[in-house]
Amino acid sequence: MYNIDMLKVSNFYKKYKGATRYSAENISFEVPDGKVLGLLGKNGAGKSTTIKSICGIFPFDKGQIIVNGFDVQKQPVKAKATIGYTSDDHSIYEKLGGRECLNFMGSLFGVSKANKEKWIHYYAKKFDIEYALEKQIASYSHGMKQKICLVASLLHQPKLWVLDEPMLGLDPQTKKIVMDYIREYADKGNSVLFSSHDIYTVSQICDYVAIINKGHLVDLIDMKHTIYKKTQDLEKHFMDLTKQSNSDDEPEPEK
Repeated sequence: MYNIDMLKVSNFYKKYKGATRYSAENISFEVPDGKVLGLLGKNGAGKSTTIKSICGIFPFDKGQIIVNGFDVQKQPVKAKATIGYTSDDHSIYEKLGGRECLNFMGSLFGVSKANKEKWIHYYAKKFDIEYALEKQIASYSHGMKQKICLVASLLHQPKLWVLDEPMLGLDPQTKKIVMDYIREYADKGNSVLFSSHDIYTVSQICDYVAIINKGHLVDLIDMKHTIYKKTQDLEKHFMDLTKQSNSDDEPEPEK
């Protein structure tokens, strides 16, 4: 039986040092087990800020984030152990070979040798990177680096799979594979949270859509009971909600 709050974000606030406004302000939403929630917003809306705070990468000012029953601030190690995260910049150990990197990432999450071998083989085949596993990651294309990041995020079979702009740099065939697997992974009882600019992708695979604009959650849509099931209807709704000036985009975090 599924829990109702694999991920629960409550009254979340985040402001970067030196900023005059919050990059995320009073954001609340839940992602139940077995469901996919898409964060939809323009550049600077606060999507990545929210995701990085959920994953424990960024501290935040107010509110609470619970992952699989663990408070991200009070129990960060236990919370992170249940998350699989793929960043929007495809950060990976480029001096390592593909297989070497995946073995290392699996070990960080305590995955046994047998399970590492099983899941590396399974996902390398699914995402078509078997031929590149013995090559140095620095030689990979942008899309290949994205694929190796996706595989690395799944080796420990996380209960919550978090993806920040996962389709960037992927060819159409791989994009379709990733879209299908997001849905498949959730249907196994896991939860998926991803951010995107791609309204078509969001409309096709999400159970819920959270529209974020200028750090605020401006709508939370249950796709099962909505009039925005068609891509063009969701696109119009999104444009209507975010048509204000984009001059005060989210500030960059301090380096």
